[in-house]
Amino acid sequence: IWGFCKTLGGKLPDLNPKKAYEYKYVGVMTIGRDRPDLAESGVRIQCSLKITGVSDQTFLLQINDLTFDEFNGIPGKSSFVTSPKLTQRVAAELTQPVMFEYVRGQVGDLQAPVEVSHSVLNIVRGILGFLQVTVKTTQNIYELEELGIHGICQSNYAIEEDLNSKELHVTRIVDIKNCREKAAVYKGMALALENNDCKERGDNTVEIVQYKYNVRPTEDGGLITKVYAEENQLFSPFNVKGGNSKLLATQEVFLIGVTDSVGNVTPSPMQNRGNQIYKFGTELNQIPLQLNKNTDPMAKISELIEHIVAANIKQVDNSRTADILQLYQLLRLVTLDNMETLWNKYLGNSEHRRWLLDVIAEVSDARVIRFLINRFQRGDLSVNEATQAVLLTFNHLEANSETVEMCKEFLIMPFSRSSDLLWSTVLLSYGSVVYRYCGTVDPCPLIAVQPLLDLATDSLSRNDEADLIRSLKAIGNAGHLSSVKTIMKFLPGVSPTVVSVSTRAQRAAVQALRHLAVRDVHRVQEITLNLFMQRNLSSEVRMQACLILFDTKPPLALVSMIASFLLEESNLQVASFSYSLIHGLARSQTPDNHILSIACNVAIKILKPKLGHLSYHYSKALHFDWFNDDFLIGKSSDIYIFKNVNSYFPSTLISKWKAYFIGRILETIEVTAILVYLAFLMEAVLKMLSEWQSLPEKQPLISAFARVFGQEVFHADLNKDVIQSAISPKAGKESPVWNMIENIQNGVAWHWTKPYLIFETRYIRATMTGLPIEISKYYLSVTGSTVNAKSTISPPPTDNLGQLLNADILFETDGNVRSAKDLFVFHGINTDVVQSGAESISKCLLNIPWKFSIKMNVKSMKFQLDTPPWKTRTEILSLNYNVYAVSRNIEDPAEAKMTPMMGDHMEFEENPQTLKNTTGESGQEQVYHLQTKICAKAPSYATAMCMEMEAERAHYLSEYPLYYVLGYTRCAFTLEPVERNKPIDKIQIEISNGPNKDTESVSQSMKIFLSQQMSKSLGSIPDPVLIMTALAVSGNDKPEGYETTVYLTQAAEKDEIQLLVSQIGEEANWRLCVDADVDRTNNKSKMQLQWGAECQTYKINVEAETSHLPGSNPSVNATVNWEEVPEYMQEIGKVGEYIPGVALLQRFSQTHEKNPEKQISALVTLATSESIDMRMEIPELTVYQKEIPLPFQFFPFESNQQDEGPSISSSVRLLEIQGKFAVQLHIYIFVCLV
Repeated sequence: IWGFCKTLGGKLPDLNPKKAYEYKYVGVMTIGRDRPDLAESGVRIQCSLKITGVSDQTFLLQINDLTFDEFNGIPGKSSFVTSPKLTQRVAAELTQPVMFEYVRGQVGDLQAPVEVSHSVLNIVRGILGFLQVTVKTTQNIYELEELGIHGICQSNYAIEEDLNSKELHVTRIVDIKNCREKAAVYKGMALALENNDCKERGDNTVEIVQYKYNVRPTEDGGLITKVYAEENQLFSPFNVKGGNSKLLATQEVFLIGVTDSVGNVTPSPMQNRGNQIYKFGTELNQIPLQLNKNTDPMAKISELIEHIVAANIKQVDNSRTADILQLYQLLRLVTLDNMETLWNKYLGNSEHRRWLLDVIAEVSDARVIRFLINRFQRGDLSVNEATQAVLLTFNHLEANSETVEMCKEFLIMPFSRSSDLLWSTVLLSYGSVVYRYCGTVDPCPLIAVQPLLDLATDSLSRNDEADLIRSLKAIGNAGHLSSVKTIMKFLPGVSPTVVSVSTRAQRAAVQALRHLAVRDVHRVQEITLNLFMQRNLSSEVRMQACLILFDTKPPLALVSMIASFLLEESNLQVASFSYSLIHGLARSQTPDNHILSIACNVAIKILKPKLGHLSYHYSKALHFDWFNDDFLIGKSSDIYIFKNVNSYFPSTLISKWKAYFIGRILETIEVTAILVYLAFLMEAVLKMLSEWQSLPEKQPLISAFARVFGQEVFHADLNKDVIQSAISPKAGKESPVWNMIENIQNGVAWHWTKPYLIFETRYIRATMTGLPIEISKYYLSVTGSTVNAKSTISPPPTDNLGQLLNADILFETDGNVRSAKDLFVFHGINTDVVQSGAESISKCLLNIPWKFSIKMNVKSMKFQLDTPPWKTRTEILSLNYNVYAVSRNIEDPAEAKMTPMMGDHMEFEENPQTLKNTTGESGQEQVYHLQTKICAKAPSYATAMCMEMEAERAHYLSEYPLYYVLGYTRCAFTLEPVERNKPIDKIQIEISNGPNKDTESVSQSMKIFLSQQMSKSLGSIPDPVLIMTALAVSGNDKPEGYETTVYLTQAAEKDEIQLLVSQIGEEANWRLCVDADVDRTNNKSKMQLQWGAECQTYKINVEAETSHLPGSNPSVNATVNWEEVPEYMQEIGKVGEYIPGVALLQRFSQTHEKNPEKQISALVTLATSESIDMRMEIPELTVYQKEIPLPFQFFPFESNQQDEGPSISSSVRLLEIQGKFAVQLHIYIFVCLV
């Protein structure tokens, strides 16, 4: 070892300032799937290097003979192609001399002319990286932290000496994944929480760099003669173990010669440009999906706005989304004065103005905030425009100290308080900015959240509960640690300075703790546990505290403590909610809940005997999730149902969804509705507002709020006055509904569009070549609607809205709603001069066109809808997807290439479904091309609904999920015309409580048929209570289609209902007949269902009987038997083969018995108020189970448990409301079923 170290001492890498060194350099970057016959793209830089001394530790680098090459195609079949124009542009800067410091293998600061851009100087840094090597004289295997182009990262060295040549072979491995200071930028992921538990299941990126040096001993020290370096980045939207997109960067440097320097080097004036670490510049502003020359951005912006408005004026044009992305790009280049110029230009044009406001929000820095401040101060925005602009701008803003200070100005501007919705949006959005800002600095300055804390205190002093709740919600969005003391003031029992506030304010204060759990988990656990254990608090406040507490992922000891407390809990609303929450988490499969689910499983074993029987009469938390380790993706959904003792209806409903992907958790959306007064509101409406005065004046009857990506973005309260003005028949000209009706009578033409960049996430980092590698995702939505409408009302209302109930109304409308959603994923090189990489493009289009007229009279219960048949093929929903190898350069924009990764080289047979095997270097490959089209036709209405599917795939059987989705995909649902002998003028749907002149022939024949079929039971044929027809009308010809007629006979002992569906048309004899009755005297009901030719082909009978004898529990016995059924029903009936297995899984007992053929029977007995016993018989098998839990509670049972259910009087009152509502509801359900 001593000999080795002594020899090594004379071989430390160094340069002699009196000599000139010439090297040949080749740097290559390729991005692809690293599989045969799949397209790749890449770039190559070749040049010669000359290094001469300026002083003992300063040297000059001169680059010559530069060529810049591009690759796009199939490896082995395509080759790199030189781009002369791009070479010339890059050479103009790259061939300028650059000075650098160099001492014993360490590259120091660089100096370069000011005109050399950051992008080009980074390439120089990449080239000089071959000189960066640390050779120790005392060790041959060692690790150390050193500075390089990737940042300050850990390096591992291994040194070997060639005993013959005495050269050193140095291997250096750099861990660029875990650098202490990394040359990387993350953008757009502040709200997607990184989760280490998810990363333990796998990773979506793997990054590593390896250098191999040959160092020759000389009198001047170690001379680097050859370097080969390789950098790999594996990326997958799933798990890299299941296939990936691969970046391969290589560098090769060869020593050509060493000569003595001639004369002194006199460099031109230069600036110090920093050390070897990569410096970010224009690539941060460059969207990686297109590359355009921006010589006159203002002219191009105006041109694009004109084109986009024209293309989308009638309906959304999903082919112009690239123009919207370019518009974002250009607006990020202009100044604030330029923005003001554009605004003044389009101020008076509603379409252009709206587009400008929507796209300018994506500038995302201080310029757009100042632009919006100017709008608020000058008052040239409507409240609606301002609300949308604040919501978009603030939530996509780059949060830093400057933008936070500028956003504060909105909190003191009078215009912000001009409407409750705008004021709420300003506060909530400001809180979101603070949250993202606090994610970038530690500690987060108190001054950022102070305005919200002051507002909460001020609202309390003014006794303004609405503003207090808004401020608490904004504080919750901010998630600032310093807000804990303020929040605690509104929570009883957790602070000595607590103040008395309403339950609504306490709920808001509890919810304000949700983001603090990430930053001070123990403090939040302490507060929420304290609240949860206060039995004198409101049930909902305690349940909300329990929810936040379990969001903190409590450890086993804390979960066990909660379980012990619940064993003594007397409030069954709290107990039921907590138990169901723990039960759901115990079954969780997501990585972040792994430890918690174990703790919850232990708690369930403790709690189940006492709380496992509680029904859905009580508050519940429902949790569902799924996670796949191969794809590293998952989802979870939660439904929280909060109830109180006085009502069966929920007081609060919360629905929440999360997405798990690439090691992050994204709280996609959460919707909450607070419905404390829902039962009272329904009763007031059903009694035609006669009890309206009993409703509270100040308290909101309904409140709703929504969170997107964990941030609350919307909050609204509906009080009695708002609802009454909208739905009361007594409302007059002061009602907003009245104005809407007047406008429609005059005819309205309305057009609206909304572009929205849903997310823009980017991960950019340095590579050894000095070119940046980027992984980015863009999700762009453009939604638009065009509506034309006109109504004729006879007689028109003159005093109140109730007059509409007695009027004949004709409503005519046409239009469309279209929504285009494009998802782009890019992996590759992205600079302002060249782009090269893999790009996946998914385009989804939803299209809902309409044209119809409605005639109706509410009083006489007559409704008629007329719509023309489909004349042309129309796509309702379509999805297109493909992956490309892309190459673009700024000097040859017309030569940009997008090669399908699975390209035209793969030949397919003419058969629409083909599969062939080929053998590649890495294993067997399967290639198939699928084309299919399936249509469901309705010839009577000349319309068909079709599904089209086309897919091209290349599966590598030795590989995993990523390759399953590689290739072209197209799926579409279409409405298409169907040819028929007689063309259709219109399709007519009519609903009435009796026949009209168009169907009286039809109805009379149905009466005759009905009297023949059912005269035994009915005696005389009554008039129908409901007739619905769906007819194809063609000139003077007889209509074709279907008619549904309902007959009802009511008596004290027995109700009878008959339903008849008949096909209308020449020689049509298909009918469906339903004959049902309810015998109240004997507690029996039966139904006979027949259909086919004259209702004679197929038949099913259903009978049910209830029984409640003294000394026994209520029971229901039901039987279904059949004679003949269609073949498809017989196929469906084969699922009965799985009943034994399903019954076993559900813990049903079973016995094999010879039961009647073609019959199923079931006996259900009410065992307790919350459970049933069930026995079911099918041919050859009987299954049974006792005490099956019910999702609701039957009240007739006595109970001694506290808070078990509502009182008898409230139950009767509730049933009264439900009964009145059910009459209307049954009509709607019946129509839908028909």
